Amino acid sequence: MDYKKLGLGLGLFSIALGAVELIASRRIAKALGPGARRDVVQAFGVREIAAGATLLAAPAHATAVWNRVGGDVMDLGALGVAARKAPANKVIWGALAFVVAATALDMVTALGLDRETGKTLPLRG
Repeated sequence: MDYKKLGLGLGLFSIALGAVELIASRRIAKALGPGARRDVVQAFGVREIAAGATLLAAPAHATAVWNRVGGDVMDLGALGVAARKAPANKVIWGALAFVVAATALDMVTALGLDRETGKTLPLRG
């Protein structure tokens, strides 16, 4: 598997997703329910764009992909809180499924880049 190409693809994906979060923040917040805030959606969009730009600059660096995993954890936490507040909201559950899939791809890519570059996982001594 070509993890560098996956890293590049994740960078492009991040920029596209971040742009959608910025452009459609009001619509996304409305779909997520009454507790969702447009400015939080926008902040997540800015974070996605920054992660994407980092990956485009260095698609073979595992650290950049691990940063995406960190962002995924933030997304999952925020969506988990939203799901507890509105458990019947199908948009939230769809977003959770989407982020879980993205997290899995991010982790496979980061682990692959760790192996290819000989680096260890972050948080290991």
